[in-house]
Amino acid sequence: MRAGERGAIASAVTKLEALRQGAPELLQAMQPHLGHALVAGFTGPPGAGKSTLVNALIRHLRSLGKTVAVIAVDPSSPVSGGAILGDRIRMTAALDDDGVFVRSLASRGYLGGLSPAAVRIIDAFDASGFDVILLETVGTGQNEIDVAEVADVRVVIAAPGLGDDIQAMKSGLLEIADVLVVNKGDRDGAEQTMHQLKGALSIRALRRHDVPVLKTTATTGAGIEDLMNAVSAVSARVTALPPVERRRRRARYLISRAAADLVAARIKESNALDHFADQVLAGTLAPDEAAKRLLQG
Repeated sequence: MRAGERGAIASAVTKLEALRQGAPELLQAMQPHLGHALVAGFTGPPGAGKSTLVNALIRHLRSLGKTVAVIAVDPSSPVSGGAILGDRIRMTAALDDDGVFVRSLASRGYLGGLSPAAVRIIDAFDASGFDVILLETVGTGQNEIDVAEVADVRVVIAAPGLGDDIQAMKSGLLEIADVLVVNKGDRDGAEQTMHQLKGALSIRALRRHDVPVLKTTATTGAGIEDLMNAVSAVSARVTALPPVERRRRRARYLISRAAADLVAARIKESNALDHFADQVLAGTLAPDEAAKRLLQG
């Protein structure tokens, strides 16, 4: 991995994604080599052109001589648990380029747009020496804010004609955005969407006037350099922090996710759930008190 051998990187990523035998030892061995890559997360509603925009950014970064790793997260089926993993089809800039490594990843049903496996894969790419890691999340919309805990720079993408401005106003996306992008800027309504997003930023409780709102057209490359400059400006502030501080946020995310999974499993396996449910239905026990008793065993 440290030598940039693609086969070794692919093998490590597969092992870490599935937590196969040897994964804990590999994670431990990677620790001294972590904290150098810039992790940029891209999120936003479906149809905003996230994959196409990431593809344009890959081309731009490669023109600057940067090595790029991409994690493209696709939604999982609630029935089979499988995923099409089709985002990489749009990332033609990665074809036949040894300086780019793209890994598709299923969300595994996590509503925040990511699965904990994404963090382990970020570490694998970081330890392998990639300069920039681009993380494209599922694109579910309002609940997709896990990227705030994982990425160094958070880019929220909207597009005219999709109602994305309203979607962002009523969700947590505005609060996590370091950069706001109106993609498909050659379409009618792009300027209006930019004005609405700027207005939304000004009326939010955080008063985030410093968040840039940019317009891009990923298919032509228009605005990509401006976007990269905005990401670089944010990353300059982030990378000034000690690497351990940036990694601690991702560690907290992993711990909280693991704790939530353990609690969910405990509830699912509990024989007392129906007992407490009957008391709630009878009005003799409040749901929050039932939850406390259930967790207390």
